[in-house]
Amino acid sequence: MATAPTTELTLASRAGAYVALTKPDVSLLVLMTTGAGFYMGSRGPVDWLRLAHTVFGTMLIAAGTAALNHYIERESDRYMRRTASRPLPSGVLKPNEALVFGVGLAVAGAADLWVAGGALASFLGVLTCVSYLLAYTPLKKRTVWATFVGAFPGAVPPMIGWAAATGSLDRGAWVLFAILFLWQFPHFHAIAWMYRDDYSRAGILMLPVVDRDGTRTFRQIILTSIGLIGVGLLPSLLGLTGVLYFFGALVVSTGLLQVCLWAASSKSNVRAKWLMHATVLHIPLLLGLMMYDKVAR
Repeated sequence: MATAPTTELTLASRAGAYVALTKPDVSLLVLMTTGAGFYMGSRGPVDWLRLAHTVFGTMLIAAGTAALNHYIERESDRYMRRTASRPLPSGVLKPNEALVFGVGLAVAGAADLWVAGGALASFLGVLTCVSYLLAYTPLKKRTVWATFVGAFPGAVPPMIGWAAATGSLDRGAWVLFAILFLWQFPHFHAIAWMYRDDYSRAGILMLPVVDRDGTRTFRQIILTSIGLIGVGLLPSLLGLTGVLYFFGALVVSTGLLQVCLWAASSKSNVRAKWLMHATVLHIPLLLGLMMYDKVAR
C-alpha cells in the first residue's frame, strides 16, 4: 500500500529537483531583461508572438546554462551550506542526468532563438552560455576578477531581445548592456558578502573572501552604483525615453546609492541583505519606467 505514495513522492522530488537545476530566480531576471530589450528595440507595433518565442528560447538557454553550472560546480556545492541541499550534492539527481538535461535545454533554446529571433539573437544566447560556463565558472576558483568577467554574459540578455526585435545591435542595445553590467556588482557583491564564509570553504575567490574588512568590496559597490546613475540616464539622453523616465531613473538609482552607502557604513550581513533586496527591486523599476516612457519610433 505504501508503494504508490512513495513512488509519487519520488517523482515529485525528482521533478522539483529538475526545476531547481534551472535556478528559477536567476532565470526570471534573464527573461525580464530579454523582454525589456525586445520591447525597447521594437519599432512600431510590438510583435508579441515573436517576443514570446524570444523569451521562451532565452529561458531554455538560461535554464540549460544553470543546469550545466550545477553539474560543473557539484563538488564545490557540497562545502557550502546554502548549496549543499541542491539536487546533485544531495544525491536526488545524478551528474549525468543534470548534464543531459542542461545540454538538451541549451540546444533547444538556441534552435528556438534561431527560428524566432534570427541568427544574431541565437549567437548571443550561445555566447552567453559558453562564456558563463567556460570563462566565469572556472575563474571563480582562480581570481576575484571572475565577477567582472561574469558580468559580461550576465548583461547580454537584453541584447538578445533587442537583436530579435531589430536583427542588429545599435547604441540602445549597448546602453541596456551597460546598465545591467553595472547593476550586477552591487547585487552580487552584497550576496557574496553575506555568504563569504561559505565561499571560502568551497575555495571560491569572490572578492569578500580575500577582502575581509570589506573595504574593496563596498568601494566597488558604491562606485558601480554611482556609475549606474549616469548610465541609467542615457536612454533619455539618446531619445529612447522621455522626461518621466529621466527623473524616475534619477530617483530610483539615487535611492539605490543611498542604500549602498548605508550598507557600507556598517558592512553587516543584515545591511548587505537589505542591499541585495534593493537591487532586486531596482532593476524591474528601472526597466518598467523605461518601457512605460518609451518614445515611439
